[in-house]
Amino acid sequence: MAFAPLPLPRPMIEPVVRRALEEDLGTAGDITSAAVIPAEHRSLVTAVARRKGVIAGLDCAALACELVDPDIVVTCHLRDGAAVQPGERIASFSGPSRSLLTAERTALNFLGHLSGIATVTADLVRAVRGTGAAITCTRKTTPGLRALEKYAVRAGGGMNHRHSLADAVLIKDNHIAIAGGIRPALERARAMAGHMVKIEIEVDTLNQLAEALANGADAVLLDNMDPATLRAAVAMVDGRAVTEASGGITPDTVAEIAAAGVDLVSLGWITHSAPVLDIGLDFVAAQ
Repeated sequence: MAFAPLPLPRPMIEPVVRRALEEDLGTAGDITSAAVIPAEHRSLVTAVARRKGVIAGLDCAALACELVDPDIVVTCHLRDGAAVQPGERIASFSGPSRSLLTAERTALNFLGHLSGIATVTADLVRAVRGTGAAITCTRKTTPGLRALEKYAVRAGGGMNHRHSLADAVLIKDNHIAIAGGIRPALERARAMAGHMVKIEIEVDTLNQLAEALANGADAVLLDNMDPATLRAAVAMVDGRAVTEASGGITPDTVAEIAAAGVDLVSLGWITHSAPVLDIGLDFVAAQ
């Protein structure tokens, strides 16, 4: 199933792609391609999936090529959010051979990493289908790549949690400990937050949940609860707040967690530990 997320604006992705190219080019550029490939040589190459998955990051790959050489022509055969099978063409690149080789690794790094995130997200979305729960990511992202990684989650059919600390109030266990308890933490948050700011609080037990509900939490993060406790928590909430299950959830347990009736299942590893989708760049022909 293709989710076709709204593309990220170019001003958001260009600085990231440009930094990646600068890192790879070093201080002298691609000395291998300059030494081995004649300057006038042109080629057609294709990005091909080595295993099945879900695509994300095509704009980054195309931009890497454009920044290296505007003479490179990129043709996308799929779009972000599309499922891909082993051996299927994802995109074609034609232009000066030196430039194609220079852009190759940066383009594939973005495409493989973001497609890996989209792929595991899509797998989790399928696992919880029919439960009513949504899969969401967290702020456990690669520094500097958050916008791209959260975009990849959307490409896989998932939802995004906070993009930054400024998006919403999320009171965690350390906040509660330092503030002196659930009630004072919620009271202070409510006094400070504007009418557009939602307040979520982490709870570990049903007693903490009862206190959070009594003090007006908009959402509750049910941390490391087993399915039976989650079912009891959902019944206690009874629609008064958004329920989010989090902590130690794996592909093997996600369906049972979602079936407990929670609104959201959040997993940090889909952004920080998703395996790269294996994508190669194959030479097709000289031009």
